[in-house]
Amino acid sequence: MATIEHCLICFEALDAALSKTKAMSLDEVRASWAVYKSSTASPAAFSPKVPALQRLVAGAADSDSASASSSSSLSLDASTPATSASPATVHAAPLFVTWNTVLDADEVALRGCIGTFESQPLAEGLPEYALISALQDSRFSPVTARELPALQVAVTLLTDFEEAADARDWDVGTHGLRLSFRDKGRRYGATYLPDIAAEQGWTKDETLLSLVRKAGWTGSRARWPELELSVTRYQGKKRSLNYGEYKKWKDWVAKQA
Repeated sequence: MATIEHCLICFEALDAALSKTKAMSLDEVRASWAVYKSSTASPAAFSPKVPALQRLVAGAADSDSASASSSSSLSLDASTPATSASPATVHAAPLFVTWNTVLDADEVALRGCIGTFESQPLAEGLPEYALISALQDSRFSPVTARELPALQVAVTLLTDFEEAADARDWDVGTHGLRLSFRDKGRRYGATYLPDIAAEQGWTKDETLLSLVRKAGWTGSRARWPELELSVTRYQGKKRSLNYGEYKKWKDWVAKQA
């Protein structure tokens, strides 16, 4: 399962890229977050507990000042992993990073989402796809530093890949779908993460039709049930974090320098 540290490293990677500073590593984020959560530690309590962080917070203080202004795409050639790992011990996994613009307390708008079905070492894969989804999603212009305060990041680590017996062999709210099919000599493919159908209130047929359209198929609505859909179902729990929460932690890190 994705963790808060996975979300923090995504914001850290994007913040550093936009401010042209050095980002903390996932291990550094984990160490810092553990101390931060243990007590909202004072500077005096911080240094003895995690002395290794003294080296990184000096750089973090400089980079933080630059950040003070305050559905998904798919690589179809990626291979689907045959096995899944325990969320408690996972160090590599297929993953998706989603950026949303927070409109109000209960509503967000998609700002970018890209991931891969090929297992990635999380220490490298999360920062990489955080930047790809924020800056290279062709549906949107690249995220700017000015937008950071309004952003939310969501990380989904994918597990339990299974070939579905048929196009409806999956459960709304439990499974994500990786769909592929051919029509008139052209290959189509698209995916929805596990939370999409439930968030939209879709039935299975509504989800499948939307996914067929997302894949780029423009045939008659009445004809889509005739398509020979190949569906791989998978699971994955999303973890999300708003920029304000990231900034509060990052300000705390800077004060430890």
